[in-house]
Amino acid sequence: MQISKSGRTAGILGLIFISVAVSAMGQTFNTLAIFDGTNGGLPDWNLVQGRDGNFYGSAGFGGNEDLGTLFRITPEGVLTLLGNLEYSHLSLQGADGNFYGTTPYVGGAGSVFRMTPSGKLTTLYNFCSLAACADGQSPFGGVIQASDGNFYGSTSGGGAYGHGTIFKLSAAGVLTTLYSFNAQSFIDTALVEGNDGNFYGVTENGGKPVKGTVFQVTPQGALKTLHTFQGADGSAPYGALMLASDGNFYGTTYTGGASQSEECGGFGCGTIFRITAAGKLTTLYNFCLANGCPDGQWPSGDLFEGTDGSLYGTNQAGGANGYECVFGNCGTVFRITPAGELSTLHSFSGSDGSMPYAGVVQGTDGQFYGSTNMGADSSCGGGTGCGSLFTLSTELGPFVETRPLAGKVGETVTILGENLSAASSVSFGGVTASFQVIGDTTIRAKVPAGAATGVVDVATSARTLESRIAFRVVK
Repeated sequence: MQISKSGRTAGILGLIFISVAVSAMGQTFNTLAIFDGTNGGLPDWNLVQGRDGNFYGSAGFGGNEDLGTLFRITPEGVLTLLGNLEYSHLSLQGADGNFYGTTPYVGGAGSVFRMTPSGKLTTLYNFCSLAACADGQSPFGGVIQASDGNFYGSTSGGGAYGHGTIFKLSAAGVLTTLYSFNAQSFIDTALVEGNDGNFYGVTENGGKPVKGTVFQVTPQGALKTLHTFQGADGSAPYGALMLASDGNFYGTTYTGGASQSEECGGFGCGTIFRITAAGKLTTLYNFCLANGCPDGQWPSGDLFEGTDGSLYGTNQAGGANGYECVFGNCGTVFRITPAGELSTLHSFSGSDGSMPYAGVVQGTDGQFYGSTNMGADSSCGGGTGCGSLFTLSTELGPFVETRPLAGKVGETVTILGENLSAASSVSFGGVTASFQVIGDTTIRAKVPAGAATGVVDVATSARTLESRIAFRVVK
């Protein structure tokens, strides 16, 4: 049965470190850390790789007063508690090097916060600052930083009609409400900026019938519904849309689809879809078409495009271990090609975690990093476990990533990667750029005159590293 991210509850939640490797068919799975309550537990959201090469995240519960924690973990599994913040969604590292995110409950209405890499917290905006919460409340989906430098996000409640908003927030904390939903919608995922400068997202239960929608909204706040799910093509899209290198958007629905399996209670087991900016939707995969759901069921996390062009994601339940885990759900990590060919890369068993609510992200070392919401330590959570952090290697090589992913000629761009202190040249779409080495994992470069949208290359003494996503040069 589906449970909204906003409605997930659990009890207790520290962390003990563990490193258990499981190899099969070219994949190597390692559990980096196990939550036990002291340092957090029940993580819901994707990890964020910082400029230092480490990963930052938030856990929904645990820590002081069981509120939730903010943490940093190295690729080797050394975890550091950075702070305590009530059920926070750490979303991204901004252009200024600080981290940004949202809290849906703080102050009763939620907030947008900034955190330094060392853990110092600042509240940028408190929702319900206006009468009748006209500025929105409960921002579950986090924020993105767009190419104009502002932050964009959504709230699941409040606004002019009480059904949620889409907002813009400046780095100084000035909020502008771009759109107020006038019917039941519920957004608890992030927006994504398209190549056309518009923003795209999903509502979990909007539309007629009430099964969710895909929408486009302009920076000026004009909203257009691109697709309304009908059930057979999926329903309840929990994960955010992802803009892929082919220019299309990809996403998942938590329920719906072609499966009529009893394991999904008659609601369907979820789908993976592709949708164009014009709204043409194609279902790539229907989960649980076989008894026991060996391919998984109920995807709720964001998809991630790997350097091989395939998409990577997670399922909350199903997999080779069936219903042996807490609440009968184990879950999987999967890979799917743009043509719809799905491979299960790992099936959780409980001892290595279960129920991965969040998706996976690819680090610049080529490995995938993720979390499970439960499992791993049966002594936590009344026997359900409080989750884990893991890596999964599929033998993909290292790469570089630009922050941001788009910019104008002359602007300075941060480039993340491995062994960058040995960088000898940087180019944008084949045009040589000036650069400065900041450290082994970070360099800064200026977008050169004559550069066009394309791959960023960084030559080192060992190899030439390419960007995972083409850098978009904007006018």
